[in-house]
Amino acid sequence: MTHLRSPYTVAETLDRLQIILFGNGIDVFATIDHRATAEAAGLSMTPATVLIFGAPKAGTPLMIAAPTLAIDLPLKALVWQEPSGAVWLSYNTPEYLAERHGLPHDMIAAIGGIRNLCEAAVKPGPL
Repeated sequence: MTHLRSPYTVAETLDRLQIILFGNGIDVFATIDHRATAEAAGLSMTPATVLIFGAPKAGTPLMIAAPTLAIDLPLKALVWQEPSGAVWLSYNTPEYLAERHGLPHDMIAAIGGIRNLCEAAVKPGPL
């Protein structure tokens, strides 16, 4: 798992990541706000939101090659805040997913772009 420090708030980091995804033609399938769910249950926690995204044309051939990969696709990114206030963007590396599911290494490139997308989201400055 990779953890990238974000200079932005959780909401800003999520917005930036979504803008980058949409700009690259990548679908956002769901947003899971764990903090909101915790608060609805009467609990409190620091912000933690999972963004689920992908491109079926890229992911489907991978799931055909390694069917168990379907449990980890679409891709996910977690934007979360430590109690100290530090904000992080975390994701499973393509190499981890390939090893976990026996995906042929020549197919990793189809999900390898997550690294650049997430790095762009936390890079200081305008998009």
